[in-house]
Amino acid sequence: MYRKNAWLKYNQKQREEVMKFSEGYKDFLSNSKTERLAVKNAKALLDKAGFKSVEEVKTVKSGDKLYFINKNKNVCAFIIGSEPLENGMRILGAHIDSPRLDLKENPIYEKNGFALGDTHYYGGVKKYQWTTIPLALHGVICKKDGSVKEVNIGESEDDPIVGITDLLIHLSADQMAQPLSKAITGENLDISLGSIPLNENEKNAVKDNVLRILKEKYDVEEEDLISAEIEVVPAGKSRDYGLDRSMVAGYGHDDRSCAYTSLKAILDTDTKKVKYTSCCILVDKEEIGSVGATGAQSLFFENAIAKLAELLGSKNPLFSARIALENSKMLSSDVSAGFDPLYPQVNDPKNAAYLGLGIVFNKYTGSRGKSGSNDSNPEYYSFIRKTMDEANVNWQNAELGKVDQGGGGTIAYILGNYNMNVIDAGIPVLNMHAPMEIVSKVDVYEAYRGYLAFLVA
Repeated sequence: MYRKNAWLKYNQKQREEVMKFSEGYKDFLSNSKTERLAVKNAKALLDKAGFKSVEEVKTVKSGDKLYFINKNKNVCAFIIGSEPLENGMRILGAHIDSPRLDLKENPIYEKNGFALGDTHYYGGVKKYQWTTIPLALHGVICKKDGSVKEVNIGESEDDPIVGITDLLIHLSADQMAQPLSKAITGENLDISLGSIPLNENEKNAVKDNVLRILKEKYDVEEEDLISAEIEVVPAGKSRDYGLDRSMVAGYGHDDRSCAYTSLKAILDTDTKKVKYTSCCILVDKEEIGSVGATGAQSLFFENAIAKLAELLGSKNPLFSARIALENSKMLSSDVSAGFDPLYPQVNDPKNAAYLGLGIVFNKYTGSRGKSGSNDSNPEYYSFIRKTMDEANVNWQNAELGKVDQGGGGTIAYILGNYNMNVIDAGIPVLNMHAPMEIVSKVDVYEAYRGYLAFLVA
């Protein structure tokens, strides 16, 4: 039953609802191209829905809605349930970072009449995909006086864009003889910033002109770029994809498609139906191993649960947090590899995720011998199946390609370390990690419905 195309179960009015839902998602995707922007936009949605910052409350009770923010890169939202916290939670966890290019600490240099920006790629990318496309700059520049300048260049139609050049076909015989992984090197992923010199016959005059522009726009000096975080991402909005407008093309579906649907699920959850405390956590750094203060391996989440336990009156909040985590059920809301009809050879067709069939569950991810995987317990999987079927959610199951083809991981195993039940549940994606990824609108909608059902199960 769950293998049928999800579009077929909707009448015209319901299809229009799917399309309407996708407009909100497209807006979020277009305006959340960095983890900081995703947090900013998530906070705005939470505030609008009546959630309170934990800093504003002294006690909490059943039905209360609150959120934590960590270093402007994590959000953790809760609806307090009628059951004691120690009885466990229903957790949706997604990540809001995506593969990209980061400007280095000393980024701007001049070479042969061009001002260039030196970059370091972040996450798993096919480097050749980032050349000859419009790119934008997003981020912050933090000055020594404590002020923070927000950078946004390349999204407005009036803005200039930046980009990475590539060899013309006429002179690329040697380059094209190289393997794809070596034809474009990491050190050659430098962005073009300008070509007009500030003064005649002066060394680094083009670089100086770019620095002058930044000074006028953001009141920063070159040295301030050392304490900056500027991300180079594809420019432009997400768009409808396909003549039938059934899909969305855009940057960052991995994993902001699951982040948005997880967030929207907790925003739309009826507090009266919440038995076990509902939670949506959005984390950073998944693409580089979930490390650091804002990754899933940080103690931020555990500390947030302990603070919640304290607000609920626990005399030993850290112990209460550990028990609550152990008794929780979680969906690791992360995307899966969609079956591509142009490259069927990398998949086992009967264990692949197909666009249009709904939310996809990966019992395990990892690579080769399930390395780095959270392998979900079958008892928990049966609970998930029951929950989805009772809510009439279209769902499918999949592995991440053929056994020896490759693989990947999510944050599932990290939360599994708390001895909680976790399974990966997300949206199938084509072109994953490319500057333009593709998802089906109906899969995004079914994921939202699945997350909504899970939070009150």
